Formats: sequence, C-alpha cells, structure tokens
Amino acid sequence: MQYEVVLPAAGSGKRMGAGQNKLFLQLDMKPILIHTLEAFQSDENCTGIWLAVKPEEREYIRGLLEQYRITKVKGLPNGGKERQHSVHSCIKEMQQVEIVLVHDAARPFITKPTISRLVEVAQEKGAAIAGVKAKDTMKKVSDGVIIETVDRESLWMIQTPQAFRFDLIQQAEDRAEAQGFLGTDEAMLVERLGHQVHIVESTYDNVKITTKEDLIFGEAILKHRSN
Repeated sequence: MQYEVVLPAAGSGKRMGAGQNKLFLQLDMKPILIHTLEAFQSDENCTGIWLAVKPEEREYIRGLLEQYRITKVKGLPNGGKERQHSVHSCIKEMQQVEIVLVHDAARPFITKPTISRLVEVAQEKGAAIAGVKAKDTMKKVSDGVIIETVDRESLWMIQTPQAFRFDLIQQAEDRAEAQGFLGTDEAMLVERLGHQVHIVESTYDNVKITTKEDLIFGEAILKHRSN
C-alpha cells in the first residue's frame, strides 16, 4: 500500500549541543538524515518524501541527496519555528495522496514492518501512530513529590511515524492553524477533531537521536544490525 512521508528537518539540535543541525552529525560515517531517508528510499511502497528545511541549509541538503542518491524527495519547503509548522508547510504543497506519514528525521532506525502496519491501519481506521509499551515504573509527581504510582499497563511511549489519511491530517493541520493551536504531535491535532487514533506496536530501537548519549546508542544499534 503506497504512501508519502513528511520529515521535519529544520530543527536546531540545541539539546545535542553540536553547534549545527544534529541531522548532519555522523553515524557510522554517514549523516543521521541520510540513514533516515534511506529507510524510505528503499521502501517500494514509499512514492514520495517531503523535507521541511531551513532556507540556509537547502543547498547543502540537496548536495547530500545527490551524493547518497536519494531520488524520492519531491519537495524541500521552508520549515517553521515549530515542528507543527514544518509539517503543515509540507502538507500545503502536497497533491492529494491517500496516506501520509509524519516521521522524525532523527529516528533513523524505523523498520519496514512497522511502516507497513501503520499504513495498513491508517488506511482502515484513518489514523495510526507507532509506540512501545512503557517498561519502567511510572510515577506522577508534583513539586518534586510523588502523588501516585501510575499503572504502566495502559501507558505507551509514543514514537513516529504517525500515519493518516491525507484528508484527515490536512483538516487537522488547517484547523489548528486557524485556531492558533500548537500540539505536541500530529495525533493530538487529529484527536481534536474527535477522531480516534490507533496504536501500532513498534520496536524499542526506534530511538530518536536527541542527545550525545543517543549517538552512542545509535552506533550500537547499527553495529548490532550489521552483525
């Protein structure tokens, strides 16, 4: 089942402390961004990739696409101040497609089975997001004091991709912009429409590279997969 994917790639990477866009940092001698792009480039069901970028980084990214032979990118619109703005920038330029995925450009370890399942559920139900069950004991805390221990059986740690029927995510993004609402993720915008969002179990190695420690984890994942 075919889909197109949106990758917000205009972040600053402040938590990484790298002094540059963290997507350009190397994992196994290749930029994080390219690892992520290759996951979709190699998927025969992906018919298009949209990258929201900083204007000053557009030419550099075009050079990376050419160097690593990433041919599925359909557009490089300007990213916004917030992730939501970047995603909407891409949605506005897309033609009518059936299924749209939104994926963190800094999650390079997404697998094809997870993508396929997300697309399948989104096609059937309208909206599906990747996640994994919480493994640790969860506490609700206020002012540094534990209020209660939360039953982790019903708790999931949410990842990306998040998959939607195009008309649904378009409506959700348009309404949020019109109302000046800023959500934490695309699923939240769809939830505001009163639409149910379904969970698809992902893998624990679908990590987001956010801090310097995550680079160590990333190298370990690549080494494990290569073996």
